[in-house]
Amino acid sequence: MTRAIALIFLLAACSDSREVLDELPNSSLAGAPRADVSESRMDAPVARAVTIGEDGPRLDACGGMGQVLRTGAGGQPLRAAPFGDAKVLATLNEGDRAYICTRSLDQKWLGVVLAPPPAADNCAQAPDCGVSSPVDRKQPYDGPCVSGWVASAYVRLIAG
Repeated sequence: MTRAIALIFLLAACSDSREVLDELPNSSLAGAPRADVSESRMDAPVARAVTIGEDGPRLDACGGMGQVLRTGAGGQPLRAAPFGDAKVLATLNEGDRAYICTRSLDQKWLGVVLAPPPAADNCAQAPDCGVSSPVDRKQPYDGPCVSGWVASAYVRLIAG
């Protein structure tokens, strides 16, 4: 009796008449309807904040100063994340200076905070970006200066 009941339940479980391909949302069969899929990671607007304070609480929030070089006529893009398809935030020109705060794992990108240009009239004080003194812990930069990612091949270390 127990075997008969188990056999009935087993057969009932296998009685689903739907096709597996009908259940797949994006079947590769020609002519099959395709469901909408969400944006891929690369298509989505991605940004990665520049991290400051990586050298610890006793050293400056950004450990170095760099100068942009070999930019060409179009300048060097400052990007929102450390990859070539990220949104361009600004364009850096030959000789521009930036505080070097972090780098990508593959060492191809530097997380920088742009140093403000010197005041033209020598009277006005340029804004303090807040990265020339220590911070308590590692944290995303949220100061008054522009920050982003630049290809490391276009920045020469000049201090730090």
